[in-house]
Amino acid sequence: MRPVIQVEHLRKVYGPLVAVDDISFEVHTGEIFGMVGPNGAGKTSTVECVEGLRPHSSGTLRVLGYNPQKDRYALRAHIGVQLQESALQDRLKVWEALDLYASFYPRSIDQAELLELVGLSEKRNTRFAKLSGGQKQRLFIALALIHDPEVVFLDELTTGLDPQARRMMWEMVRAMRERGKTVFLITHLMEEAERLCDRVAIVDHGRLVALDTPEHLISGLGAESQVIFTVDGSPELEPLRVLPEVRHVQQVEDRVILSGNNGSDTLLSSVVQALPTSGIRYRDIRTQRATLDDVFLQLTGRAIRD
Repeated sequence: MRPVIQVEHLRKVYGPLVAVDDISFEVHTGEIFGMVGPNGAGKTSTVECVEGLRPHSSGTLRVLGYNPQKDRYALRAHIGVQLQESALQDRLKVWEALDLYASFYPRSIDQAELLELVGLSEKRNTRFAKLSGGQKQRLFIALALIHDPEVVFLDELTTGLDPQARRMMWEMVRAMRERGKTVFLITHLMEEAERLCDRVAIVDHGRLVALDTPEHLISGLGAESQVIFTVDGSPELEPLRVLPEVRHVQQVEDRVILSGNNGSDTLLSSVVQALPTSGIRYRDIRTQRATLDDVFLQLTGRAIRD
C-alpha cells in the first residue's frame, strides 16, 4: 500500500516547550491509523501540523503528495477533519449545517446518503441544540465527509460519550474504511485504538515510543495473559505453578490469578486440563488478555493521564 501521509523528523516548538520532538511515520492507503497517548503527549499538535492547521517548526510533511503548509488550500479539498472541540449555532438545523459546509467545497456528496451513513436521517430538521452528545459527534463526522475526502482525521472522537454511543461511533469508523477512506484516529483511549486500528503509534512527551499493529505491540513486549477463578479457602496451588505455560500464581482473597505467556487460549487450555487432577475446587473461571493499556504501562512505567 502506498503511503498517503509521510512524516519525517517532525518537530513543533512553542517557545521553550517542545511539543513534538523528531517524530517520523507513514500512513498507508485504506488503513485506520491510530495515534494514542496521554493528554499533553503531543499527538494533537502532530496531527494539526499534518492537517496544515498549524505550522511545524522543522521536518518534512506530505499528505496525498501535498505540502500541508504551502498547499493547504488545495489539500483541504481532499481531507476531512473532525476537531477535538467543535460547535455550531444552536438554532442551525442539521440539513442547514450540511448545506453550509457543502458550500465550502467545489463538490459534495448526497445529503440523504450521508445522513443514512451517520444515522441521522430522522434528525434532518432538528436544531443543533436539540441533538444529544452522540448525535452532535455524528453530525461533525458528516460535516467532515460532506466533500467526499480521501483522508479523514478524527480527534478524540468518543470522549464523553456513553458506551452505546461510543460503539456506534466505532461502527461508523469501520464503515468509512469500507468506503475506501483512510482514517487517522487520535485518541487517549487504548481500548478504542486496539479495537479499531490497523496500526497504532504510541506518543509520549512529544516522542514516538512505539509503532506497530495492536497485536504485535502486545505480543512483542511479552505482555502476559491471565486465567482467573474463584476458590474456597486456601488450596495447594503447586500443581498449577509447575505448568510450563504459567509464569506466576497468586491468591488474592478468594481469587486465584495465574499469569502466563500472551496466548490466553493456550494458557486456559493448560490450566483447565490440570485442574481436575489438582484437587482444587474452583468456579467462575475466565481469561483476561493483555491490552494496549498494559503495553503503555510497560513502555512508560506509569498510568495514562486523563
